[in-house]
Amino acid sequence: MDEKKLKKTVESARLLNEIQDMDILLERLLSEVRHITNADAGSIYIHEQNMLTIKCAQNETLEKQLDPGQKVPFSSFMFKVNESSISGYTVLTGTTLNIPDVYAISDDKPYRFNKQPDSITGYRTKSVLTVPLITRTKDILGVLQIINRRNKSGAVIPFNEEDELYIHHFATTAVQALEWAKLTRAMVMRMISMASLRDPRETGPHVNRVSSYAVEIYDRWAFNHKVPIEESHKFRDKLKIAAMLHDVGKVGISDTILKLPRIFTPEEYLVIKSHTVIGAMFFPSIESPLDAMSLDVALHHHERWDGTGYPGRVDMSKVTLDNINSLIGLNPMAGEEIPLAARIVSLADVFDALSSKRVYKEAWDDDRVLKEISSQSGKQFDPEIVKAFLEIQPVIRSIKAAWPET
Repeated sequence: MDEKKLKKTVESARLLNEIQDMDILLERLLSEVRHITNADAGSIYIHEQNMLTIKCAQNETLEKQLDPGQKVPFSSFMFKVNESSISGYTVLTGTTLNIPDVYAISDDKPYRFNKQPDSITGYRTKSVLTVPLITRTKDILGVLQIINRRNKSGAVIPFNEEDELYIHHFATTAVQALEWAKLTRAMVMRMISMASLRDPRETGPHVNRVSSYAVEIYDRWAFNHKVPIEESHKFRDKLKIAAMLHDVGKVGISDTILKLPRIFTPEEYLVIKSHTVIGAMFFPSIESPLDAMSLDVALHHHERWDGTGYPGRVDMSKVTLDNINSLIGLNPMAGEEIPLAARIVSLADVFDALSSKRVYKEAWDDDRVLKEISSQSGKQFDPEIVKAFLEIQPVIRSIKAAWPET
């Protein structure tokens, strides 16, 4: 076994175990496996209720066709598990498939390669290595698939036995990390479910859109500001979870107010504003980096760049349920005083609100939403965040399509 590859594998495994968000973990897992095996592309599928859902896909060749800093638009789809697909066969049998050329699968095999994505993109899939993600209790969480191993000259070659060894090691590590990440996600979704009992707008699709928008906006902002890759990896992991929990404080607001089918009165609006401080109360441990960012986002995602937002600076050590309203707006925050994560989630949340139907309004069309957000650059929003958002519209649209309201 190559010593350099072995060291990289061990280091990558350590990094995977530090990641708390499931989606970020899947992205990092796939990129690390591709790097070590020199695979051009790959996908990860999650297995639930006899269905496979593609949760993460990467393709270096297609990404190189884009402008620097751009990404291939997000695409999520699901299909029933059966032996006619390569990934389905892997789930049903629990075996690894190492196929030198998926266009030349022998007729005696029950599975076939779906050529439709290649015909749409112009990409040519050839060598494919597919591995099941199996838990210690023999449950199959999903499938890890890497595509088109390249040699030093860039030619596509088959994956070898050493590649299988590395990817099996990664799969074992990934399953352990994924199980922890699934527990974290389940906890987050329970908190969101509590908030949705008060405010029906706090749905799974809404929080998944907002958190996905936030991560993509951050990625572009980080690219524009040349943020070191390890720093950006750590930030985006925390941001994904913190963004999902941005409105958790609504659990403390009466649904009589939250469900009103009209614009709020000033008195009602003051009560609504308190959800920011209530949300921050869920995260008392600022020694935890995730709790610290979750507090920042919950407390400050309604701040404005020009200083006219809310609640401003709040000393959480002095907050009680009786004095929350009196603390809102006493010490305004503006510009870069507002935490970066909160500035990002602010724009992501407003974009989703304007793009979605509400009881008091119809969904705005994309042009109207983009004009509104552009007009608020330097007023409601950080101009650099607006710039990053406008630069990634294909990805933003693909996220919106992937998480429709049910």
